[in-house]
Amino acid sequence: MPKAIVKGLFRDTKIVTEDSDDAREFYTQGVYGSLVKNKVELSLMEALYLVEKERLEVYDGRNKVIDADKLLKKAKKNQTNFFVKYSVFKDMRNRGYIVKTALKFGAVFRVYDRGVKPGEDHARWILYPVHESEGNTWQEFAAKNRVAHSTKKRLLIGVVDEEGEVSYWEVRWLRP
Repeated sequence: MPKAIVKGLFRDTKIVTEDSDDAREFYTQGVYGSLVKNKVELSLMEALYLVEKERLEVYDGRNKVIDADKLLKKAKKNQTNFFVKYSVFKDMRNRGYIVKTALKFGAVFRVYDRGVKPGEDHARWILYPVHESEGNTWQEFAAKNRVAHSTKKRLLIGVVDEEGEVSYWEVRWLRP
């Protein structure tokens, strides 16, 4: 039996779902968003992913549906490098990983091993999405590596090409 489509309301930089068991399942089963007063608050990235998976319908204040293309345009206006970040987020979720923000760590994402939920164990990686045409200085690279090392996580770089395909590079400390 197909899952019900949950309704959500677009509010500034997030989407707030209806108060329903199906909506709360996003949080309890899929580890999307945060639970606030029996509703789930989703980031634009999480909402776009769920819209593309046909699990969520987003509405504006006039009760008109915001389709995936319009939601993507709104997100791009709201967040720098949204396409690159979303490409990595989507690829990791499609591979079965849980991806959460890592702003308090000074990174873009933290990634949990398959089958591991936040709170059950720590994230395995700190993940930085970059476009293949971007350059990084050695100082920027060293800073990313230091953040991963100080948080006891592995550094993962998600490199996005022009088509939105992602390649991953894991960086680890080595003592020769």
